[in-house]
Amino acid sequence: MVTTLATAAEHGAEVAASTGAPLEMAWLIPIIPMVSAAVIWGVGKRFPKKGAEIGILAMLAVLAGALVVFFDTIGHIAADEGWHGYERAVTWMNFGPGTTLELGFKVDGLAAVLLVVVGVVATMVHLYASSYMHDEVRVTHFFASLSLFTASMLNLVLANNTIQMLVGWEGMGVCSYLLIGHWWEKHENSSAAIKAFLTTRVGDVGFMLGIFVLFWGAQSFNVGVISEMATAGDIAKGTLTVGAILLFCGAIGKSAQFPLHTWLPDAMAGPTPVSALIHAATMVVAGVYLVARMFPVFAAAAPVALEEVAIIGSITMLIAALLALVQDDLKKVLAYSTISQLGYMIAGLGVHAYTASVFHIWTHAWFKALLFLGAGSVIHAVHSNKMSDMGGLYKKMPVTSITYIIGGLALAGFPPFAGFWSKDELVLGAYTQAMEGSGAAMFTFIAMLVTAFLTALYVARMLALTFFGKPKYDEKHVHPHESPKLMIVPLMILAALAVAGGWVGLPGEMNQFGKWVHLPGSEHEPFNMMIAVVSTGAALAGFGIGWAIFRLGKVKVDLQKTALAPVYKLLVNKYYLDDIYWKFIVRPVRDRLSAAAYWINMKVLDGAVNAAGIVAVKTGDFMYRDVDQGLIDGGVNNLAGLMGLAGSKLKFWQTGNMQRYAAAMFLGVAVLVGAFVFFRI
Repeated sequence: MVTTLATAAEHGAEVAASTGAPLEMAWLIPIIPMVSAAVIWGVGKRFPKKGAEIGILAMLAVLAGALVVFFDTIGHIAADEGWHGYERAVTWMNFGPGTTLELGFKVDGLAAVLLVVVGVVATMVHLYASSYMHDEVRVTHFFASLSLFTASMLNLVLANNTIQMLVGWEGMGVCSYLLIGHWWEKHENSSAAIKAFLTTRVGDVGFMLGIFVLFWGAQSFNVGVISEMATAGDIAKGTLTVGAILLFCGAIGKSAQFPLHTWLPDAMAGPTPVSALIHAATMVVAGVYLVARMFPVFAAAAPVALEEVAIIGSITMLIAALLALVQDDLKKVLAYSTISQLGYMIAGLGVHAYTASVFHIWTHAWFKALLFLGAGSVIHAVHSNKMSDMGGLYKKMPVTSITYIIGGLALAGFPPFAGFWSKDELVLGAYTQAMEGSGAAMFTFIAMLVTAFLTALYVARMLALTFFGKPKYDEKHVHPHESPKLMIVPLMILAALAVAGGWVGLPGEMNQFGKWVHLPGSEHEPFNMMIAVVSTGAALAGFGIGWAIFRLGKVKVDLQKTALAPVYKLLVNKYYLDDIYWKFIVRPVRDRLSAAAYWINMKVLDGAVNAAGIVAVKTGDFMYRDVDQGLIDGGVNNLAGLMGLAGSKLKFWQTGNMQRYAAAMFLGVAVLVGAFVFFRI
């Protein structure tokens, strides 16, 4: 390995470089799906699968490239624990001496891990969607948008500067709008797409402001430069704190954190493959990735920045887990589960459990993508999203059922499944910070344990209502059967990862994941048996109670007839947040602000334009009729008439008689002489 200084080193950024080709060519990884999107949009309809095969080939190439870069990266890390990554950039714009905007990429352990996550899930989703969407409308448009979305996420992961991250960030927003609203003929689908787009835009405003606040403090958009200056104390703490909080606003929107989480459940209106890709492993973890990538900024800011992150994440995980308990729509159970798990990741970063949070991104991707695709398989079989229309599917769909149960147990945090290892680390991180006297960390620790209980409870309910018990669908018209191979194979691959994906983070020396994403100043916590027993006990208790209620029927509870009826009503109405937003934000904007804007547009702006038009018409009419036709043309015509009249009168003098001409000349001379003499005297 060779260590050099990149061109960007003019502002002090030291970049570790390598002579190895894989890292040097990493910039091609996001280019592949970008080209794929263009090709699908251009000629996809001419292919047998309407462009799906182009997208699949592109994703296989992305996955291959991601794996090569990943193994090369961990090879460098194993050879030199001080290796901080490989970065290349070219100058895009100059803002003045020493201030540039770059177009570049950076590969380190964090980026390499996310490349694999995106590559694997995107490939599985494309394979699955080629069967799931084969007879749907606008298949070509769907796969083109899917490829472009993947390209945007990969660009975000590899970007070495905040402006380039913003480009990928906004690209995902546009593509999610297109994909969520794919079936735009139904009003609820188009409304969900608009809601997702506008709600995440609220957070994006904060993200953009945070970018410029940090630029003002560091005079650079380069992530490495900003992080190094923040760690060294070269940026004022106040500036760092404001910048960090504003960046987190972007994460609140994109990663569906309270109070901007309401868009994600509605986004389930999109096709199931979209839910798996966008809402399991890519777009919704973009906010978590942003905080992780900029973690040195948060760590160097005032404590209030990370405390806010921890508290918001803790609130989110709790309220979303409770909402998952009362959902009948299978995909919405998973949607609220995703919000809750994102809360785990965000809260983990807030309590300095950096490695554990990134590890949970890794494990969550496998089991949540599996669950969403499994839900699609079930919905495909029973033609309904509602668990009240399911039941007894275990015997009808054995592969889907087994893989789905694996995903559910991983989500619930049971050992040895992937979710157990990452959740245990998160709980341990919160506990460690709490023991150091952090009130926010203590709140997070308690919230994580309660959420572990609730997660296992709603997982037990979901599995029991969907796959066990008596069939609740109409057996005369619905005949569930196993899904096609192209839908089953991705489920089996993701199930294997949901089982073994967490083993890279085993405690002690076996924890390779911690070495891959190691960040100086954020040490990995050792295994704690007490915490593992407590968190697993909470999960077992939740699952046991849920199984007893919803599968075995040992406990008959009708919450609407108990003292908890108001709580149940509150959950069914989603804390009335949508109603509050509709009443105090949407309707005032739509009915008053937009009406006022419409009146101003029609009466003031259009009125001014129309008045200017009327004045122009009247002026033109006056200029044409009175000036051009009356004065100018009239003057010319009158002069011509006068000349004609003069000519007609004078022609009588032209008789050809020389004596008359001589007399006239003599008379004229006499008149002139007389006038001369008169005026002379």
